[in-house]
Amino acid sequence: MTSLFEGLRLGELALPNRVVMAPMTRARAGTDGLPTASTATHYARRATAGLIVSEGVQPSLVGQSNPNTPGLYNDAQVTAWRPVTSAVHTNGGRIFAQIMHGGRVGHPEVAGQRPVGPSAVALRGEVFAGADFGRLPAPVPRALSTKEVGGEVAVYADAARRAVSAGFDGVELHGANGYLIQQFLSSNANLRTDAYGGSVAGRIRFAVEAAEATADAVGAERVGIRLSPGGQVWDIVEDDVPDLYAALFDALAPLGLAYVHVLVTASDDVLMELRKRWPTAFIVNPGGQIGETVGDLAQGEHWLSRGADLVSYGRAYLGNPDLVERFRTGAPLRTVERDLWFQGGDSGYLD
Repeated sequence: MTSLFEGLRLGELALPNRVVMAPMTRARAGTDGLPTASTATHYARRATAGLIVSEGVQPSLVGQSNPNTPGLYNDAQVTAWRPVTSAVHTNGGRIFAQIMHGGRVGHPEVAGQRPVGPSAVALRGEVFAGADFGRLPAPVPRALSTKEVGGEVAVYADAARRAVSAGFDGVELHGANGYLIQQFLSSNANLRTDAYGGSVAGRIRFAVEAAEATADAVGAERVGIRLSPGGQVWDIVEDDVPDLYAALFDALAPLGLAYVHVLVTASDDVLMELRKRWPTAFIVNPGGQIGETVGDLAQGEHWLSRGADLVSYGRAYLGNPDLVERFRTGAPLRTVERDLWFQGGDSGYLD
């Protein structure tokens, strides 16, 4: 049986193992969207992962979902990311940037402007608008015009070019967890009647065009996409999940992307059918909808036996930068208190 400790070819990268560090927002950037020296240390310590996928990085100011998250939409941010990617590479690692456009999951107090979405439908719930404001009711987003949709497609490609310039080995499009790409896939956030809504073909169009544009910009072998079929984070509803995602996978497969990264938010039968439709690397995140409590070796081996090529771990990497070696030796795993996940500073981040 395939082991988590076996190597794998991913595009042009030779991965030494099949353990992926999943993307996790940590809210440690400055208000200008710049990563810090601590960011470099944080990721460099986790360089033994087969692949690191960074925290979500906004591709534009309007795409910023959370306060104190990093960006890739100006030259200063590119420059600030270079010491991070260099530190990972110096330690022998590989790192993709996750491009995360929040869409309607945002607030004017964070980005300085009204968030955008496929339709003018607010999510039911509150969003965090920063320490000065706390949690506020989610605003009604401004619905993108048909012409403007193409502009939002382009920001993924532009951010990917900046990511490569910053030294990232590739990028992952965040199409999961209720953010912009999944909002277009959704049947309650997307009420459009143009070519980007209505039918399954219309609802998958934005995701496919974003992947096409990004692959054209930096090469398909440098691009992955993360999806959560049927996931309900941020008040998302998706009708006809098996048909919707079968169509999406069939449309994405010919692009030759490096991988698809799937959360366990649908039944095993649905996920295994999607596995059959996917020609390149298939990454599974066992945490699914709510994230794994910590994650363990047995979870990874289970999904490898079901057809996954790689397995991603999120919370297990918070307190265990040497996770691969702990799995290899059977050493116990440390946990990090939830209060330290997003509070800023080095506590719970570097210690």
